[in-house]
Amino acid sequence: MEKEVIAALEKQATHELFAAQSYLAMAYWSEVRQYSGFAKFFHLQVAEEHEHAGKILKFLADRDVVPTIGPVESPRNTFAGLLEVARWAYDLERANTAGIHAAYETALRAKDYPSQVMLHWFISEQVEEEAWSDKLVVKVQEATCAGALSSLDRHVMKELRGSEEESD
Repeated sequence: MEKEVIAALEKQATHELFAAQSYLAMAYWSEVRQYSGFAKFFHLQVAEEHEHAGKILKFLADRDVVPTIGPVESPRNTFAGLLEVARWAYDLERANTAGIHAAYETALRAKDYPSQVMLHWFISEQVEEEAWSDKLVVKVQEATCAGALSSLDRHVMKELRGSEEESD
């Protein structure tokens, strides 16, 4: 593998780990404010982002590269309210998409076909990630009273993941 492709994939894996840490911070911010549904949703996002990082790191290992895992900066953990949390998640997903696209462009220039194929999965995945983050911002904006926020908190899994599973 070319060094540029390795570096681009390692950078994206590190960003996925940063996203996981960010969702962990959002989960506990939500938990402290009694938004148990949002806390549960963000905890699921933590696991998903770890899986994404693992997928990239395993791909590198499968190609005989011992990946360098970069340092992960401390995530933001203070927010003025749930709308600010939603916007932070939105921004995280947009940054993830940009990183994946940059890694893909690097693999394309290098004619690294296996990396391109692997990154196709991430490109498709980001369509889903951006869709739920868009919806999260809209739903939180629409919840203009305490009752609406409470209802959204109870049904956030269904709203964002299409899951019938409810939060307790």
